[in-house]
This record gives sequence, C-alpha cells and structure tokens, in this order.
Amino acid sequence: MQITFHGAARSVTGSRHLLEANGQRILLDCGLVQGPRDESDARNREFSFDPTTLDAVVLSHAHIDHSGAIPALVKRGFKGDIHLTLASADLCVHMLRDSAFLQEKDAEFVNKREARRGRPAREPLYRIEDADRAVELFEGHAYYRWFPVVPGIRARFLDAGHILGSAIVELEVLENGERRSVVFTGDLGRKCLPIIRDPDQLETPDVLIMESTYGDREHSPIEQAADTLAAIVQRVAARRGKLIIPAFAVGRTQEVVHQLAQLWRQNRIPHLPIYVDSPLAVNVTDVFDRHPECFDPETRALLRSDGDPFGLEVLTYVRDLEESKALNSKEGPFVIISASGMAEGGRILHHLRNSLGDPKNLILFVGYQAEHTLGRRLVEGEPTVKIFGEPHDVKAEVVTMNEFSAHADRIELLDWVKGNKSRPRDLFLVHGEEKQALALAERLHENGFGGVSVPTLHETVPLGGAHQRNAQPRG
Repeated sequence: MQITFHGAARSVTGSRHLLEANGQRILLDCGLVQGPRDESDARNREFSFDPTTLDAVVLSHAHIDHSGAIPALVKRGFKGDIHLTLASADLCVHMLRDSAFLQEKDAEFVNKREARRGRPAREPLYRIEDADRAVELFEGHAYYRWFPVVPGIRARFLDAGHILGSAIVELEVLENGERRSVVFTGDLGRKCLPIIRDPDQLETPDVLIMESTYGDREHSPIEQAADTLAAIVQRVAARRGKLIIPAFAVGRTQEVVHQLAQLWRQNRIPHLPIYVDSPLAVNVTDVFDRHPECFDPETRALLRSDGDPFGLEVLTYVRDLEESKALNSKEGPFVIISASGMAEGGRILHHLRNSLGDPKNLILFVGYQAEHTLGRRLVEGEPTVKIFGEPHDVKAEVVTMNEFSAHADRIELLDWVKGNKSRPRDLFLVHGEEKQALALAERLHENGFGGVSVPTLHETVPLGGAHQRNAQPRG
C-alpha cells in the first residue's frame, strides 16, 4: 500500500491524494488548484497520473478546491464511481455546472485577448457537458454506513463539521491478510459553528491524513462573531457606504446570512438591504433547505420556531445579471454577499472593481485567502491591485473576520487529534501552506506524536507493515 500526494501538499488548494492497494487505485478528492491564472491553469490540465487507470474517487466535500477537477478527470477518460455524501452530491450538481460555466466564460475572455495578439484559442479546462457526465458517476451515501469502494477496500463517512455534507473519510483496507485503517479528514471544522454539527472523533486509525490550513494560528472565539459583525454593519451604515463580503457560495454565505438574520431580528443592526449576488449561492441555499439532517440541534429548533433561517424581509437573492450590474450604481448603505470567497472569479470582481476606490465602503473577508489570490493581496494591504488586468487603487476599508472560518485552528486541530481513541502510526499533514503545516508538525511532535510528516508535491510514501516513519517532523 502506498499514497502519492498530487495536490494540496505544502499548499492549500487542489486536494488530490492517490491511494494504491491490492492493485487498486483510489483518488481521495479531485480539486482545482487556485492562484495565478497561468500557473493554476497549467497544473489543472496535468494530473500527473492517468485518469483512465483510476478505479474510484472518494470525495470529502463539495468545495471547488476539493471537487472542482472531477469534470476534467471525466473528460480525460475516468469512468469509475465517485463516492460522496448525499448532501455533497446535491451540492456538486450545482457547483460543478457553475464551475464549468465559469471555465467556458474565462476561456472566452482569454481567447478574445489572444486573438488580438494573433495567438491560438485556448480550450476550456472542461465544459458543462463534462460536468453533467461526472454527475452521472455519483454514488451518494449516508453518514456512518460502510460501503464497498473496490475489492478489498470499504469506506464510511463521518461528519467533518466543515460545510453541509462534509466528511471525514474512513477507509478499511484488507491487504495480504492484514486490515488497516486509513483516515482522510478532508477539511476539518470547528465545534459550535452555526447550522452544522460538530466534527466527529475517530476510533483507531493506522494512517491519518489531516488538513493544516490554520496550523500556526488561532481564531478569535466564535462567540465574538455577532458583536464584530454588528459593529462593522453599523460603521458602514453610518457613512452610507457599501459592505462587500466575498464569501464561498457553500457554507460561508449561509453562515453570514444566518448571522445577519439573527442580528436583524434582535434589532442590533439597521434594517438596510442585503443582497446575495450569486446564482450558485441561491441554488446552494436551496440544497441546505433539503438537508436538515446535517443541521445542529440549534438550527433544527430555529426551523421549527422561526421558519427559514436564510430568509429576511430585507434580503434579496439575486439571479439576474442585469440586477447584479444595477447594484454597482446603487447608493449605499447596503450589503452585498457574493462569490468567490477568495475574489478569484465571479460577480464579486465587478463589485470590487466598482467599490475599492471609495473610502466609505468596506470589504469584509470571512474566510481563508490562499497565496497569490486577489483576496490575499487585499488582506495584506496592497495599495493597488489588478482586476481584469487593470490597476485599481484600494481606498476602501479592508477587514478580515476569522471568527467565521469553517477550518479548525491550531488548538482545535491539536484537541481533535488528541481526542481520538488512539494515535496513528503515520500522520501526514496536507492542505496547508508550508509554514502552517511545519508549525503544526512541530506542535504534534511536542505533544508526543511520532510519525508526523509534511509531504511534498507528488511525493510517494509506502505504507507497508514494516515501514516506519521518522518521528521528527520533516521539513
């Protein structure tokens, strides 16, 4: 048995991990790499393995950096089953089609520029028909029920507490008469997040592949989120500006809407208009309504008492493009929540282009901003940024709220791994930039964990019974 880390190794996006055992090849996640356009496009077009040789894909959750390359995989000849939770299957139907639409529009935009330069047209990474063919391969599963993946390997999904339908993947591998447990956390959530349940703890994994996004830092307490958000809304309303919130269409948008609804009902914020400007977010919110089995007890109680936790009199879900464009000339104060969360594509770019130059406005980031993204450049305080190739001065206020993060921080990751019933023999840290992953590896070693490793991109590690990992975290 061996595993090769083909993505999200010493980086955050593009989660892809290839497990090989009993002559079978299983891909854990198949996400898009996000970052500089040319670099990410090149990496997304090269899998570093032959998709036709894969036997199955097991998906941890629906976020695009974990699922978004699945249509490209199918386009390149993959024909096996794609295993995921029932809620993730419903989310991915919308998300992969939306991603394909953006791929087509991006190629259209780039090709106009390339044509002026006399260069050949670029084919989209994949098209909507590729996304539709991918959906046909979905095998949805309920939490906690074992299912066969390939001969000799079965799996079940535990709740990762990250977004709707997110899962910790537990694989049981029978090889050469020996049973071993391989666990992949996907993205691990936090306790006490609104709407969804807390992450599950594990039994006895032999091999643990764990995320490390916030491996070197701590979030502000979740309980502070309401107070901080209320103060921000009040501040923007007082100067009659626009509050622009780049937010992932899955999870973060619904959490922000839920929090704003609570503040509105408690009369803690002015009753100013709130727009969710993302057709995908509108579709995703409909999926949330169909999966109350994923909700925590508080949200289920709210559904029974107050009805829709994602609806308000002042809340408008924007589907029409012309209505979206009209927001750019509308006078404040009002709130816009729009994808993408890292400001790398979608309608949020148009809102930022039209809002960054006005000091009355405030750009609020409520999620992790990966290296080389527009969101990262804004939170790091760059005075001028490029949008659609044109420079824009940043005069608007830029604020980050980590209270909304759906990723466990350093303490929460340590508490989670220490809370499992036994310690893994091998522990691999993925889905974290090098600095964060190495810092968490060091903390794990200080807490008595051996066999901790931070793999490099495309590194292959054997997991045979006689194999022993170095007890020191490897840099």
